[in-house]
Amino acid sequence: MTTLHDPASRGFASDNYAGAHPEILTALAEANGGHQIAYGEDIYTERLHEVMGEHFGSGVEVFPVFNGTGANVLSLQAMMPRWGAVVCSDNAHIHTDENGAPERVGGLKLLTVPTPDGKLTPELIDRQAWGWGDEHRAQPLVVSITQTTELGTAYTPQQIRAIAEHIHPLGMRLHLDGSRIANAAATLDQPLRAFTTDAGVDVLSFGGTKNGLLFGEAVVVLRSDAAVGLPYLRKMNMQLASKMRFVSAQLVALLEGDLWIRSARHANAMAARLVSALQQLDGVTVTQPVQANAVFAILDPAVADRLRQRFRFYDWNPATGEVRWMCAFDTTPDDVDAFVAALAGELAAGPTPPTANLQPQPATPSILAQHMP
Repeated sequence: MTTLHDPASRGFASDNYAGAHPEILTALAEANGGHQIAYGEDIYTERLHEVMGEHFGSGVEVFPVFNGTGANVLSLQAMMPRWGAVVCSDNAHIHTDENGAPERVGGLKLLTVPTPDGKLTPELIDRQAWGWGDEHRAQPLVVSITQTTELGTAYTPQQIRAIAEHIHPLGMRLHLDGSRIANAAATLDQPLRAFTTDAGVDVLSFGGTKNGLLFGEAVVVLRSDAAVGLPYLRKMNMQLASKMRFVSAQLVALLEGDLWIRSARHANAMAARLVSALQQLDGVTVTQPVQANAVFAILDPAVADRLRQRFRFYDWNPATGEVRWMCAFDTTPDDVDAFVAALAGELAAGPTPPTANLQPQPATPSILAQHMP
């Protein structure tokens, strides 16, 4: 097939826009050929259990799935009965970006809490963690946090441990949405288990797609008594891959060596380069600490719309002019510098430059949602 896109083109909309890392594509090719038992009885899925055990501790259970929404819904379903509820941030991906899947597919009740930096605390959790034994209220039985958060901030191991130690005596379990877990490890300079298994997380949604996989995530049960029925729920929710070796082989290639942390460190470094350059510009206000590969800033909407003609990115909050810029494993210093130069030019032109300089907007809307994956 003829290549239909410009491989040199880069945007700052999402790390999902990046292609697959070349080492992942090599792993897929090496896993191909011959026959392997389907539905997870293959040698690559067996190896994945060993590799995950090296990162999170022996005895963990691993369930490869197709995508992050599937991982989250499966995890939460398995962690509580039908009358249970999940306490989460009002910015949480399960609340803002999964199109009702936790509620409609998972049958879950979400109890949200406002979090200005995306992070829950024991005190914030207590706003919703009450009413046990009241048949009129969904029972708060799970807390779900995101690492890194939807606002690009990272929980420290101590912050996660404080949550776990607060909720476990209440009979609640802790789920971690780790769609960008590698970026968190990179910014914290900590091994994965330091802020998961060792900090008291019970079940993890491990993300791979945003860190160079072609497709694939995994549910990782860190404490064996924290989830039940996952083999059946995975099938019921259409997340059981027949040729699972191709999901597992990617995760093995990511985690067996240093590819996972190498790629995450690079993405984080590009975000740091971007925010450093933004600080030299008038007309841009960074709104969140840049602790991983995301940069949030307030920008004049007219400037943002013109800049989007060259570099795609999303509005985060159209009411305030806040936008989000994401860096990926394949973002280059030249990409960042070109973006900053274009932004500086648009800022210099002001909010309403001559219309002769304007180009038609792309057919796809620039504002797809307030929050984006």
